[in-house]
Amino acid sequence: MAKITAAEVNNLRKSTGAGMMDCKNALVEAEGNFDKAIEILRKKGQKVAANRADRDSSEGAVIANVNDDNTEGVIVSLNCETDFVAKNDSFVALATKFAEIANNYNSKEDFLNADFGGMTVAEKLIEQTGVIGEKLEIGAFEKVTGKFVGSYIHAGNKIASLVALSENVDGASVVARDVSMQAAAMGATTLSYKDFDPNFVASETEARIAVIEKENIELGRLGKTLKHVPIYISRMQLTDEIIAQAKEDLKAELKAEGKPEQIWDKILPGKLERFISDNTTLDQELCLLDQVFIKDDKLTVADYVKTIGVTVTDFKRVSLA
Repeated sequence: MAKITAAEVNNLRKSTGAGMMDCKNALVEAEGNFDKAIEILRKKGQKVAANRADRDSSEGAVIANVNDDNTEGVIVSLNCETDFVAKNDSFVALATKFAEIANNYNSKEDFLNADFGGMTVAEKLIEQTGVIGEKLEIGAFEKVTGKFVGSYIHAGNKIASLVALSENVDGASVVARDVSMQAAAMGATTLSYKDFDPNFVASETEARIAVIEKENIELGRLGKTLKHVPIYISRMQLTDEIIAQAKEDLKAELKAEGKPEQIWDKILPGKLERFISDNTTLDQELCLLDQVFIKDDKLTVADYVKTIGVTVTDFKRVSLA
């Protein structure tokens, strides 16, 4: 039997990330042959991966990576079975390395076939499944390109986001990070209400009205103030005709309140803004540009990015939370 030195075991461990005893046993089985030992560890990983293929891998680390000139970014989630593994420094380091590689590719398939130290990313996942003893897989792969791309990774590596701006100008780095943080924190799913499917808005309106009406029955029974039942929930529904009618209704309210007509022009804009706000709750929840900016509640995200003369052209958000 070949004599296995501590240095050989350490070299194999550095190369594969496997445990000391696994490395020693592999070298013993390979009679000291380094490449054969690596192959033995890979085959062990394949067996473990096959045995755990049906396991749930909903934990993990979500990492965003942006290239050096801030024109491309990628989010990758390295998924595992338990939070214990997900918090391990070596696991997060592996996820970070994967994200660095992923930024050179435009699809998950191409990324999985990319080189990782002499093997493919897919093979590395199998190898590390054997090392860690849990099912590992690439969950999300999201790519963003633009004139300036910024990113944000929430503490704990469970949520990451990317935002692309229309121009690379002074202040772009701060604004892109702020908006990326907004996307991570507030859970937007689309950029603008203009991206909504009208059928989705219609069904969501019906569902929300039903919920509020049910809640109002209980509030009424308790003698409490009833909630406002909205007619509309998205700017998509507020046609020019509806806005014009809202203005007329507001004027009628001002007249009924005895407000002098000469001051209506000062009052109407604020009341109309309130009408739109009350009837666009879906946009405020799901549309990034229509959300109230988390660092200044007097601005929407769209207003905030205009302060440096840019718009948001794309964003991605990935969450394991």
